Amino acid sequence: MSDKKPINDAMEHMNKIEGIPTDVNLKKLPKPLRYFGYFMIGFFTLSILFIMIANLLK
Repeated sequence: MSDKKPINDAMEHMNKIEGIPTDVNLKKLPKPLRYFGYFMIGFFTLSILFIMIANLLK
């Protein structure tokens, strides 16, 4: 379990029931999911850069 202390016992109980991940290691994801994540991050980054450059050229 992570070192984060819950605000109250009810929140800790809900986190355990809902299964909210506390520590996520992206290196352990399957390759297709990792590559999809890399693609999405790259796509959004390039899109933002393209929009910024297009606005500067107007």
